[in-house]
Amino acid sequence: MELTTIAKPYANAIFAIAKLNKSYSDWQRFLQAGKQLVNNTTIQAFIATPNISKRSKIEAIVKLLKLILNKVLTSQERAFLNLLLNNGRFAALPSILSLFESMINLSSDTKVFHIISAYPLSTEQKERIIADLSAKYQKIVSVDTKIDKNLVGGVIIKEGDRVIDLSIQARIDELGLRLSAIH
Repeated sequence: MELTTIAKPYANAIFAIAKLNKSYSDWQRFLQAGKQLVNNTTIQAFIATPNISKRSKIEAIVKLLKLILNKVLTSQERAFLNLLLNNGRFAALPSILSLFESMINLSSDTKVFHIISAYPLSTEQKERIIADLSAKYQKIVSVDTKIDKNLVGGVIIKEGDRVIDLSIQARIDELGLRLSAIH
């Protein structure tokens, strides 16, 4: 069975929970952390090991997620992990994340933006970006960030096929084009 087909009911359930308590960004962070674990070959081998109990696997994954997220998992997050691991669906996490993000983008009251920055953003900087985007789009905004040292400085903000490039590299490229057009 295709992972997207498996992932859809899980993504729908998480989206319904997130919609009730407006916890879209918390669930998104949780799913992103889970995706990191799913993509790790050591974790894949650990999950596939038949002589380790499901309970031990769940406890190990919970501990790893606590470290990655730097927080204690909620009862809903723990229950979700139990469900995935008990049903052998842990590998579907990346597809669940993808569907969840699509649902957020399609919902009327939220938008997910991907921010690429030259350096880690402070909480204050993230909050300012979220406030600006919320004001511009009149929607609840959640963001995920990624570091790209090649930017030199500034940020690139992506949402679907829209890109807002506020990086220093873009300014340098633009200046280079203008100077080459003059000569």
